[in-house]
Amino acid sequence: MKQQTLKKSYTFTGKCLHTGTVSRIVVSPAAAGTGIRFRRASDGAELPALASYVTSTARSTTIEKDGFSLQTVEHVLSALYGMGVDNAVIEVEGVEMPILDGSARLYTEAIAADGLVAQDAERKYLELSEPVYVSNEKTGSWVKIEPADAPSFEITVDFGSKVLGVQTASFDENTDYAKEIGLCRTFVFFHEIEFLFANNLIKGGDVDNAIVIVEHPVTDAQIEAVASKMGRDKMSVRPDGYLSNLELHFPNECGRHKLLDLLGDLSLAGGRMKAKVTAYKPGHGINTQAAAAVLKVLKNN
Repeated sequence: MKQQTLKKSYTFTGKCLHTGTVSRIVVSPAAAGTGIRFRRASDGAELPALASYVTSTARSTTIEKDGFSLQTVEHVLSALYGMGVDNAVIEVEGVEMPILDGSARLYTEAIAADGLVAQDAERKYLELSEPVYVSNEKTGSWVKIEPADAPSFEITVDFGSKVLGVQTASFDENTDYAKEIGLCRTFVFFHEIEFLFANNLIKGGDVDNAIVIVEHPVTDAQIEAVASKMGRDKMSVRPDGYLSNLELHFPNECGRHKLLDLLGDLSLAGGRMKAKVTAYKPGHGINTQAAAAVLKVLKNN
C-alpha cells in the first residue's frame, strides 16, 4: 500500500463550537513522510498531530506546541484518517477548528469528489510488540489496543441513558467511512446545554451542529430558552427523546460519532496502527491517553 495525499487544497470556513469565533482552514497535499501537520497561517509555525502535544480534552481535543494552540482537532483528523490520507498540511487562521455541521461530512465530501493521489513511498504502519491498555476507574472507560494484521475498531457507548441505550459501532479498512461514520454528528444532553450556555462554554453552539438528547422531563419555558440561544423560534421534544432540530442518520448515530472521535484522537499516535482497538465508553481523555501510550511503547522499542 502506497502512502496517499490529497489531489488539491480545500478551504473550510465556519463558526467554532467552543470559542464562537470564525475560523478558516485550508487542507492541502503534503509530501510523502510528512504525516499530518497543522500550520499557523500568520507565521508558518507548525504543530504535528501527535498525542505528546495534547493539553486539554475538555469536551474536545486541544494540542499545543511553543504557544501554537488549536482546539477541536478531532473531526478533521478523523476525516483524514477515515478517507485514507497519510500526508496533509492544515493551515489555520484561528484557534479552533470550525465545527461545521458537527461531523466530518464536509471534509469527506470534498475529498471523495476528487479522490486521492498515491505517492512514491510505502505506507508505514505502526506495529506494536505488545498490547496497550488504558483505563479510568472513575468513569469506567477503557481502551485496549492489541497487535493485529490490519486495523480494526470496535466501541461500546453507555451513558446510562434511557434515550441512547447502549450503542455499538465498528470500523475497519473495508468500511465506507464517508457514508457510515463521517456524517455522524456530535451530540449533547439537554441538561448539559443549559449548564454550558449559562457558563458561556459553547459560544458557537446551535441547532445545525449537534444532536440534542432530552433525557429528563423539561418545561416549555426551558425549551423556548434553549431554542432562543440556538437561534430557533420553536422546537419540541420528539417521542424518541431527541430535540426536534434534526433527523438522525442512523439509530446509533451518537455511537458512530464517538467512533469518529476515537479515530481522530488515536491518529495522534502518529499514523495507522496495525492493531485491533476495542473501547468501552470512549472519550477524548481516554482516547488521547491511549494514543500517548502507543507513542511511548513505540519509542521504547
